[in-house]
Amino acid sequence: MHMFKTKTQFKSPQTARVMQRDFAPFAMILAFAAMIVLSATQAFARPDSFADLAERLSPAVVNISTTTIVRSGGGNRDLPQFPEGSPFEDFFKDFGDRDQTRRAQSLGSGFIIDEAGIVVTNAHVVENAEQITLYLANEETYEAEVIGRDAKTDIAVLRFDPKGDEITAVEFGNSDELRVGDWVLAIGNPFGLGGTVTSGIVSARGRDIGSGPYDDYIQTDASINRGNSGGPLFDMDGKVIGINTAIFSQTGGSVGIGFAISSNLATQVVDQLVEYGRTRRGWLGVFIQEVTEEIADSLGVDAAGALVSNVNEDGPADTAGLEAGDVIIRFDGKDIEKMRDLPRIVAETDVDAMVDVVIIRNGEEVTLQVRLGELEQAENGGKLLEAPADDVRETFTDLGFAVEQLNEELAGEYGLEADEKAVIVTEVAPNSPAAEKGLQAGDVIVRFGQNRISTVEELRAGIMSAKEAERTGVLMLIQREGQNRFIQVPFAKN
Repeated sequence: MHMFKTKTQFKSPQTARVMQRDFAPFAMILAFAAMIVLSATQAFARPDSFADLAERLSPAVVNISTTTIVRSGGGNRDLPQFPEGSPFEDFFKDFGDRDQTRRAQSLGSGFIIDEAGIVVTNAHVVENAEQITLYLANEETYEAEVIGRDAKTDIAVLRFDPKGDEITAVEFGNSDELRVGDWVLAIGNPFGLGGTVTSGIVSARGRDIGSGPYDDYIQTDASINRGNSGGPLFDMDGKVIGINTAIFSQTGGSVGIGFAISSNLATQVVDQLVEYGRTRRGWLGVFIQEVTEEIADSLGVDAAGALVSNVNEDGPADTAGLEAGDVIIRFDGKDIEKMRDLPRIVAETDVDAMVDVVIIRNGEEVTLQVRLGELEQAENGGKLLEAPADDVRETFTDLGFAVEQLNEELAGEYGLEADEKAVIVTEVAPNSPAAEKGLQAGDVIVRFGQNRISTVEELRAGIMSAKEAERTGVLMLIQREGQNRFIQVPFAKN
């Protein structure tokens, strides 16, 4: 009954004071530890309220209403048919020939980044708009005009005249500092309701949703619905770290997966649209593809970087000495982990900038200096490298295809220009490794691995070398219908 009583009740006052003195440091340690646990718990807890943040930021968020004039000719409509000479024929013909005009309205969101009247929104919000009206939190309305649009990133910049009114502006933050799990706040105009605030967390970063070549989306579970497009996504410091753009939903409503353009991608586009009225992106002048495990094995490199499949003739890369087969692993000091990293990094680099490009060529690192061009002024495509003609034919049984030197007769048969001289695939065996990898008769082999191919003999030598090195297959750059692509064909297993 009494075995759990504290012994201190039987001690003398002098003994009790000694024990209090001995345990004092321990008590301080316990108290300090409790404070740490409490602070950590508070740090990871949901904020008590977003009210102060919402009150401060909402005046900078605008509701956008656009009006588009939709014209449709009568010829596009289904009208009743009457016999020739019928009294109704002329009436319905005149009615059908009239141009029909109607006004289509759409709603979106945006945010003010400059008190002079600069607004950022999505490009699709103001696409083809003939009239743009902004509704601010102060219940004032303003007419706006488009300074510039960029369809590739779905960003647009608008300008309106504040007419001396006091307005609130917000600034971009650094989206690279975001961590998965950070709190975010979305403010916008869903379903035309206006001034709607939702909260959530960063669910993922660096999402590629296939909307453009520079996808770098923040995924969030903050409720984003129709009408939120173009609105800001804020961090807990009140900085814009994203532009709400898209949702993933089968019903059109929020299901907890929304996407926002990262602020670090948006800021440069916005600055260029404000300054030039259009974008001015860096241009390297290469076509690239992913370095798969199979391709990496054939080249003897790591499965990282961007594989150059074609170089624009006389473009920046061509002038600097880049070649098809080079693997770009670093650009302007930035590592290229995945193929899709390169287009975004190049686009973000200033036009006319001289940058170092680190490549892997024949198993060795090579650094080349490239002066970037401007993407918007560049011409797409490239020309096939010429090679001397020869009447040689070769069949590679263990790969499953045959080739010949391209000549005028073969060029005519496969619809190629007669002056294009190279090695052409003339036969692919059914169910062979080449057939399984998609090689087709009429494909022109431009390179074997990282080396240019101009004769069948060069191709034969390359394949023999791959066998001697005990490679699992061969990597070839082929051209089909004007497009270049690397194909890795494995050797048949015995």
